[in-house]
Amino acid sequence: MEKQGQVMMVKSCPEHGTYEDLYWSDIEQWTRARGYSVIGGGLENPRTEISKGCPYDCGICPNHKSQTILAIIDVTNNCNLKCPICFANATAAGYLYQPTLDQIRGMINNLASNRPVSVKALQLSGGEPTLRNDLPEIVEYAHEAGIHHVEVNTNGIRIANDANYLRRLLDAHVSSFYLQFDGVTPEPYKTTRGLDLLNTKMRALENLRAAGHDSTVLVVTLVKGINDNQLGRIIDFAARNHDIIRCVNVQPVSVTGRIDRNKLTEYRITIPDFMKSVEEQTAGQIRTSDFFPIPSVVPFARAVGALKKSRFPEFTMHEHCGMATFVFVEDGKLTPITRYADVDGFMSSMNKVAELANAGHKVKANLELIKSLRHLRLKVLGPLVSGVIREASYEALGRLMRNVIMIGAMHFMDPYNFDLERVQRCGIHYAVPDGRIIPFCTMNSLHREKIERQFAKTLQPVAA
Repeated sequence: MEKQGQVMMVKSCPEHGTYEDLYWSDIEQWTRARGYSVIGGGLENPRTEISKGCPYDCGICPNHKSQTILAIIDVTNNCNLKCPICFANATAAGYLYQPTLDQIRGMINNLASNRPVSVKALQLSGGEPTLRNDLPEIVEYAHEAGIHHVEVNTNGIRIANDANYLRRLLDAHVSSFYLQFDGVTPEPYKTTRGLDLLNTKMRALENLRAAGHDSTVLVVTLVKGINDNQLGRIIDFAARNHDIIRCVNVQPVSVTGRIDRNKLTEYRITIPDFMKSVEEQTAGQIRTSDFFPIPSVVPFARAVGALKKSRFPEFTMHEHCGMATFVFVEDGKLTPITRYADVDGFMSSMNKVAELANAGHKVKANLELIKSLRHLRLKVLGPLVSGVIREASYEALGRLMRNVIMIGAMHFMDPYNFDLERVQRCGIHYAVPDGRIIPFCTMNSLHREKIERQFAKTLQPVAA
């Protein structure tokens, strides 16, 4: 419901009464995002049946409407930190969840068997995955299974202190490092991580640069009153280091794990808050209107797929899950892609290309493709976009991404803002040892503890 220009979620329970939580802080942005809704077709080979109903059948069941865009495997819940805001930590849980190498290989094979599109991107997460000495072997196996983009989620401690281990990971062809990065001053880390980690982050980035690696994502856990005033400085830091940084990915804090739930209202920050803060803190270089919902790019994937007579991952996630933009760094200034493209016009043309190609009108489809270029400033975007269309390859997409910095926010759900419609369209999926593939938000709100306890080992926490 709308309340003072905000979108509120209202839930009622016969036992616990009525509850209200902030969903989106700006109804105009919520309405704008709603216009980009795309319902996907889901998986042709779901792993579980419809029995108890959503969200209890996760596995994935036939009700699910999106493909696996990003797969996640938690390789351990052990960690060398004790972050107050963490939802996956062995010390807090009281047990160690650490699948064997054979179990992980089975999960990778399971993901690779997805139809109609196999998994193209995998994140190895935790806990702190770099605590596993066999992590390079896991990366190598994923590549062998046909998953070309493999990223490691890390707090950066080991890659800051162990250059040999970093080299092993790079030799195994890690695609990206997903580096926890909560600010450019010590204060946010003291609150969110329990100690000052700023110098550790800087050493990790310098080690990556020295090793010749050029694809790091800065992952910001955004907490109102803690680090929301640092968004502009974080983006500026990424721009000054865009030789190695590809993305700033902001995740407004989810009220799960060990966070004090009484701080819900105090900490809750939504996607419109993020966008407005970016506009204010970049002095308008990046505006709220430069951000688009995740499914806004679906027409491009469908057009390329239709032209190539193939299927590519379609980002049919819920339109209120996240917003993002691409930014060029030019002479120290930030230039969003919207200055070089009519995004809505281009995507409308892509829809026409897909329709014509799927109907067998190849010549008309190619003519429409040529006409679509009128929506782009060709000198800047022409070679990059045409390369992706022509080659339809991971390498071509990589060239595009290395010319920009993606800035976005993904707001993962917690029990307070849990939305079944978003669950059924989630494109970020955990693989687990029992053969199921589980949407991110149900994993962390409902299923994690039961699954991890089922495969738990004796707890042997690692010293910080």
